[in-house]
Amino acid sequence: MSWKTALYNYIHAKNQAELEGSAALLDAYVSDHDFVRKQDLRIRRLRDSFLERDARLLRGETKLRLQGAKESPWGIVADVRLHRFLDYRIGSAEGREERIETERVRIERRDGGWLVHNAEALQGERGRSGRADGIQIPVYDPFGSPQRTAPSVPYIHPSIRNSRAQESATRKTIYNRPRAVQYAETWWQTPNPRYEYFEVDCTNFVSQCLFAGGAPMDYTGKRDSGWWYAGKNGGQEQWSYSWAVANSLHAFFVHSAHKTHGLRGTEVEDPRELQPGDTISYDWDGDGRFQHNTFVIGKDANGMPLVNAHTFNSRNRYWAYKDSPAWTERTKYVFIHVADEM
Repeated sequence: MSWKTALYNYIHAKNQAELEGSAALLDAYVSDHDFVRKQDLRIRRLRDSFLERDARLLRGETKLRLQGAKESPWGIVADVRLHRFLDYRIGSAEGREERIETERVRIERRDGGWLVHNAEALQGERGRSGRADGIQIPVYDPFGSPQRTAPSVPYIHPSIRNSRAQESATRKTIYNRPRAVQYAETWWQTPNPRYEYFEVDCTNFVSQCLFAGGAPMDYTGKRDSGWWYAGKNGGQEQWSYSWAVANSLHAFFVHSAHKTHGLRGTEVEDPRELQPGDTISYDWDGDGRFQHNTFVIGKDANGMPLVNAHTFNSRNRYWAYKDSPAWTERTKYVFIHVADEM
């Protein structure tokens, strides 16, 4: 048996394990028992999430793309891209969830053959605290906290603002939810080359969706205020923290309640109140700092939100994310209904 066969066997067993609701199948193909145990916890959360929805898993499929491999003294390290599909039924309605996952799989020589030792995700759904793609984020609340000691200095000249960022602050616009959803459906799998792509790209993607729906930029030229994007100029990043950092976008929405124009949102209690074009913020640790955002694109047969997102790139994913490696028992959600009139 070749190492590639061992890899394919692992991917097939992982796919079947999700359908059966147990990682027991992985025992025959993976030598790291702690890794199998963690996979079992995640798979059981996924199973329980489907049970809570009265959803029946029908089929699972994984398309594997080998992105690179290198030899080591003990075996092979392979980087893979997995395009995963889960088909399910709620009542008489069928749905399909898609995800793009990248993994680094360690495959070891074992008794003249090959066996997967373990695997790790190359991307995660947990934004790094205080940083975003190399940008240092202030630890204080960037939207009016009394802890702020010095204002951010404007550094973008008005001449380089794009036309959408220059719209009059008093001009009312209507949020085009279908157009925002269409954008989310078009670019969920690959990044739009018109924008910078972040290592943790979830909030950048959500901001792009909002902007595609007609949300006007709140241009201040300051990193720590407003909501805006102007690309790069001479290697200098030109966007607000709220455009690309999960906790900052959440803070922007929280502090937008008093506004009478522009992008703003209202927190609602029940996820069923959300509409396509709304957003969800995720605090994995329950400590008040949000590390992930998703964009609502539809609802399942129970009226619950389905979301598109980046990192992992996901389509029609159930909003609760209980199968995410980032999810914990302390996870808290905030449901943001985006204003229709801006």
